[in-house]
Amino acid sequence: MSSQSTTTDVAALIDRYIAVWNETDPAARRALIDVTWAENATYRDPALEGSGRDGIDAMTAGFQRAYPGHTFERSDEPQISRHEQRFGWRLLTLTGEVFLTGEDVYELSADGLLQSIVGTVDQP
Repeated sequence: MSSQSTTTDVAALIDRYIAVWNETDPAARRALIDVTWAENATYRDPALEGSGRDGIDAMTAGFQRAYPGHTFERSDEPQISRHEQRFGWRLLTLTGEVFLTGEDVYELSADGLLQSIVGTVDQP
């Protein structure tokens, strides 16, 4: 992907990002991270932070231990504008109930991978 990325390309990238959060097999999760995140990427939200692929992998694994069986899904299409790139998400419980919602603002690297995400969580 380039700076000319299409909405379809970005949606596929964001779907891989969501899959990273939902993948509980460590090797499969790391394989997804390697094709989704730039080598020196960063993630930050009010509760979590990760730097580089190793840090993002460790952060995701820790989240899964804290919230076993919870899964993420996109709640809308990625929005791409000159000033901001964002998408909404939902965190679901084992029974499919919405546990949390939020929004992530992201930047892409020159090679079209995720360079940074800053996440926000809506108040329940």
